[in-house]
Amino acid sequence: MDSKHLFFVILISSFFGCNNQKEKNVSLTGPGKNEMAELNRYLVQKDRERIDSYAERKNLHMIELPTGLWYLIVKEGTGNFFVDNDRVIMEYDCTLLDGTMCYSSETLGPREIILGKSEIEPGLYEGLRMLKPGGEAIFIIPPFLAYGLIGDGKKIPSRSVIVYTVKAVQTKSKQME
Repeated sequence: MDSKHLFFVILISSFFGCNNQKEKNVSLTGPGKNEMAELNRYLVQKDRERIDSYAERKNLHMIELPTGLWYLIVKEGTGNFFVDNDRVIMEYDCTLLDGTMCYSSETLGPREIILGKSEIEPGLYEGLRMLKPGGEAIFIIPPFLAYGLIGDGKKIPSRSVIVYTVKAVQTKSKQME
């Protein structure tokens, strides 16, 4: 074998040898499935404690759903509960647990949502389906039902619990238009 071929074989062997080693190191140093599950349980529990502390400080008698959404119906609405394809116009305040205002209909105007069609936080979607027209509620939404690890890229930081104070002021079926 001439020196060019020998060099080429050594180069290829080195490349694949190093590449396999890198893959092994990555898998050994990263958290495993069990560690990630444990970390997730820990974070969910810490969020629950923060929400519970907030509700206690504000003297709010919140109810936690199995999904993780916390809610308090402040005023019952009238008529039927909202369903998919209903156009819901709501007045709202969206804050962080520390009271920092993120978004508000006072400054941005009422928010119009078509349930099941508009891109909204899963926790807000779930909460709105518990209201009737004219209903008012407080929803406390943990990160995994809101903006998660990333935040919204604007005013809601990563891993934030958000509080929505909502008044559903109007609704009509999208299909009726």
